[in-house]
Amino acid sequence: MTRRLFLLLLAVLALAVGVAACGGDDDDSGDDAAAEDTTTHEETTMEGGTHLTLTADPSGALSFDQTELTAAAGEVTIELVNDSGVPHNVEVEGNGVEEVSDTISEGSTDLTVTLEPGEYEFYCAIPGHREGGMEGTLTVE
Repeated sequence: MTRRLFLLLLAVLALAVGVAACGGDDDDSGDDAAAEDTTTHEETTMEGGTHLTLTADPSGALSFDQTELTAAAGEVTIELVNDSGVPHNVEVEGNGVEEVSDTISEGSTDLTVTLEPGEYEFYCAIPGHREGGMEGTLTVE
């Protein structure tokens, strides 16, 4: 009988832990964090142009978090976030445009360019980084 009681108590405890883990709270901070994660990968159209966030791999690997970006024609700002100690920058090239940001490590920098509709390449201009995979396409509509 004690074995059955022990197993029943164990099952009730497991159920209580499972319900507690799945329960929500009225605090919006968790929802805000999730919303921030999705908005950093999307374009934000602001007065004066479009703001895009591009993040270098935080471990120092030669990759950006995105290989395709989209923006409205006009002023486009790309914020490069680089939390690693490996230096990176971002260059936008195409349709007569060739502009590069400051080179940074453990920080962020902005590159603002005025772009006409079309396709542009973006990449890290540090020697070997583009060849290592730090490149993508920016489509301007």
